[in-house]
Amino acid sequence: MRTKITTPGRSWPLRRRRQMFDIALAAAIAASACVTGHEYHPAGWATFDGRAYLLSCLVALPVVWRRAAPMPALAATCAAYSLYLALGYQPTVNWWAPMIALVSLTARRSLRMAAVGAVLTCGAVLHSGLAGHLSLVMAAGQALLISLVAVFLGRTQRLLTERNRELRRLTEQLKREQQERARRAVVDERMRIARELHDVVAHHMSVITVQAGLAGYVFTSEPDTARAALDNIAGAGREALADLRRLLSVLRVDVDEDDIPDPEETTASALGRLDDLAARVRATGVDVAIRTEGEPTSLPPGLEMCAFRVVQEALTNVVKHAGGTRAEVTVTYLPDTLLITVRDDGGTADPVASPHGSGQGLIGMRERAKAYGGTLVAGARREGGFEVRLTLPTDAARHVTGTA
Repeated sequence: MRTKITTPGRSWPLRRRRQMFDIALAAAIAASACVTGHEYHPAGWATFDGRAYLLSCLVALPVVWRRAAPMPALAATCAAYSLYLALGYQPTVNWWAPMIALVSLTARRSLRMAAVGAVLTCGAVLHSGLAGHLSLVMAAGQALLISLVAVFLGRTQRLLTERNRELRRLTEQLKREQQERARRAVVDERMRIARELHDVVAHHMSVITVQAGLAGYVFTSEPDTARAALDNIAGAGREALADLRRLLSVLRVDVDEDDIPDPEETTASALGRLDDLAARVRATGVDVAIRTEGEPTSLPPGLEMCAFRVVQEALTNVVKHAGGTRAEVTVTYLPDTLLITVRDDGGTADPVASPHGSGQGLIGMRERAKAYGGTLVAGARREGGFEVRLTLPTDAARHVTGTA
């Protein structure tokens, strides 16, 4: 069974150059044999005539096809060289042609085929040695040495070809993996930005919608209340624009470094903004209480932002979906865990259960928690209302530092 070594992706210019090289090599062997036969003519040999020139060219010609058809090329060159010697012409450098053909055969075919080719080459070179009046021992040694050297060179070339092919395969695989990682990074970044946009827009627009409705309802009967609602709308709008500006600045490629907000400045005090968040939600009519248990510790900015966004989304759901008037946010600092619980006493804050909810908020909260090795559990309470429970590991060996 033949085992052919091919190189995938070989370009046409490369094949063309190799073909031209083989033609030049065959021409060089033929020219060397003809010049040697013409210039060197010891006594006792047939005259180096036109037929000798023709046979010398025929010996070298199969070298042109040593890559495409190595076994036929070797057989043809050995037969032509044996015929040349049988007609009484003196041995010349023609024996290089069988040797080169054997190297190509060994590099491109199985060991069994290489062994057959080695026998043919050994026979042709042995015939050359005996025709040159060498002793049987010297002729046999010469034939065996030439064949072994050709087989060794062919096997070395074969191994080099296989290694190069494997290197190209690994290079292509690495390139594909790098492209996939880059594509995945882009997808992950888009998902992160989408979550940020959802949190910012959903929260602030919920506050603005409720306040606008309140202002329209009491516009003529209670001007002071309407004016306070409009102030809350303006404040929520300004904060929404500030959050969007911080988020979109990440996407700008032509922005100056001085214009980009420092991640440490924008996320380091995220949990410290819970009171401002609660104040905005209270303006919509929902009484929000913030409780802290345990000793507050310094947390990575990304993890704090993750916790803040979950609380923001949970309170946004309370505003949009819950029928109750009170919500409680409890932040508990444990030795290696940050536990945050958001409860309300209304109907259902589950956006899936609500006819106006899509469930994207809960999905986004769970994805945020998962990104930092945490968990998020959300569901209705037995005593009524809804509860969101976020658990985040805070030990350095488990959390991921970054922007949520």
